[in-house]
Amino acid sequence: MASKSQTTLANEIRISGVGVHGGLPANLTLRPAEADTGVVFVRTDLPGRPAIPARADTVVDTRLATVIGDGAGATVATVEHLMSALAGLGVDNVIAEIDGPETPIGDGSAADFVAAIDAAGLAELASPRRYLEMLQTVEIAAPGKRVALTPDGRFEMSVEIIFDAAVIGRQTLEVAVNPASFRREIAAACTFGFLAEVEQLRAAGLGRGASLDNTIVVDANGVMNPGTLRRPDDFVRHKALDALGDLALAGYPILGRYEASCAGHALNNQLVRALLDRPDAWRLTTDAPAAATTI
Repeated sequence: MASKSQTTLANEIRISGVGVHGGLPANLTLRPAEADTGVVFVRTDLPGRPAIPARADTVVDTRLATVIGDGAGATVATVEHLMSALAGLGVDNVIAEIDGPETPIGDGSAADFVAAIDAAGLAELASPRRYLEMLQTVEIAAPGKRVALTPDGRFEMSVEIIFDAAVIGRQTLEVAVNPASFRREIAAACTFGFLAEVEQLRAAGLGRGASLDNTIVVDANGVMNPGTLRRPDDFVRHKALDALGDLALAGYPILGRYEASCAGHALNNQLVRALLDRPDAWRLTTDAPAAATTI
């Protein structure tokens, strides 16, 4: 059964590493939080320890990652993998203290976060969990791209990607998301990139922490580091991982079906913002679904 109560971590978590885009080291501490806190990032290295709620309206950049900011210059980049792990495992409230501008990339998937959350355990809180139940379809389309949220009694994902690279081509994923399916189908899929774009990315200040250990690298011949590719369709699975983290910025677990074709962080953020601007398209409910299939 889906939890009817809000949750937080039962114990503190500490994770260290480098950011995949900035290449800078960071120490991340996840602390238990009270009900209705949501996920809040705190930049402990900056004066005043600015706090940045993980919400769609605090997103300030979506180039290859989701970056949130406080509007006064404090930012945290690449929050989507952590947010995906928290949403996928049903963690509602966390204070995420970080002493750098970007979350650690780990192996490029959500696996390290999942292992840490599982080791820490979850604690139920006295307040009921509220779900965002879709009542009408909300859709964002662009040339060759589309994302939508439609009504459904549980949270499902239908994701399609299309790339010219032969090793990727067209891939699709259909999954009803719950903690078990998140661990099994999504969490271990690593981020990916193209060798031909490396110099362009680094000139733009991106990809500086990427390596053959944390990124599936595609060149003209296929995958340069096949050890990072756990399944042939990890490319679409990682897109689902990213999307789950982006959708978590809605602030509530969603009861609905997410459909995406050739989408990314920018379109996902536009979708969540459009959703929250359409109060006729959803309602908040404390009625948990019959099975644990929500984000």
